[in-house]
Amino acid sequence: MEMRRLGRTGLSIAPLVFGGNVFGWTADEKTSFSLLDAFFDAGFNAVDTADVYSSWAPGNRGGESEAIIGKWLKQSGRSRDSAVIVTKVGSELGPDRKGLSRRWIMQAVEDSLRRLQTDYIDLYLSHWPDPDIPYDETLAAYDTLLSQGKLRAIGASNLDAQQMRDALDVAAGKDLPRYDVLQPEYNLYDRASYDVPLRNLCIAEEIGVITYFSLARGFLSGKYRSHKDLEGSARGGGVKKYLDGRGMRILGVLDEIAEETGAKQAEIALAWIIAREGVTAPIASATNPDQLASLVRSAELALPEEAIRRLNEVSE
Repeated sequence: MEMRRLGRTGLSIAPLVFGGNVFGWTADEKTSFSLLDAFFDAGFNAVDTADVYSSWAPGNRGGESEAIIGKWLKQSGRSRDSAVIVTKVGSELGPDRKGLSRRWIMQAVEDSLRRLQTDYIDLYLSHWPDPDIPYDETLAAYDTLLSQGKLRAIGASNLDAQQMRDALDVAAGKDLPRYDVLQPEYNLYDRASYDVPLRNLCIAEEIGVITYFSLARGFLSGKYRSHKDLEGSARGGGVKKYLDGRGMRILGVLDEIAEETGAKQAEIALAWIIAREGVTAPIASATNPDQLASLVRSAELALPEEAIRRLNEVSE
């Protein structure tokens, strides 16, 4: 498996990251274990989660995904350094359990370490911007945790170009660790928030990029083509916005390339991201063996230049 350098973190990851948002939600513990085994057996090495996953599922409180990953790593017999674990802090878990203050970060990281059953986190991300906390407070907290060996690298999710620039400037001006990884929403449909200024900044600053909603909440798999298709789906509410003319045009080109290559639409959509300059790896999830096998194929798929050109044009 080809490994890619994740910015300046010193970490190397395979060109696809497993999305752990499904653990404890649409994948129970037993299923999650088998999916993680298959993913790592195929040569991949990184899994993405967050302290808030999967609090939205009935009966959950948050932390379920981290707990499943921690139990899997213990029972799998794999060495800790064989897995790159990405988790996040900042989403609301309660009235005083949210944001990017030093107080909450220092507590939240201990909670995540306990659930993950590990003494360090490979990559810790600020999940959302926190307008109430200055960058230097957040980065100073991370500095402490990095020096303690509890974190190996830090990054941020959902920052725009100006916010990332400001955070980098504060880090440089106050001799604090900088965000070396960005996790933006990015896929063939949702390109505007990352492409151009933010992408150019990440390339220039050698910032690693792992994208989320890489399949547009499942829309780019081609399984949702009408409002009727959304009925009974756990993801239906989030997919509805893609059922417009733009979405159908993108699916149309994916259908054409699928016919030409024999690959599935989801594999093509992920292969397009994998081939993009300025992206280290997309995040994608699976809830059954067939979906997992499709993820593996996507990382092996080399799209013809003509196919990439058509996808670029229809999604611009």
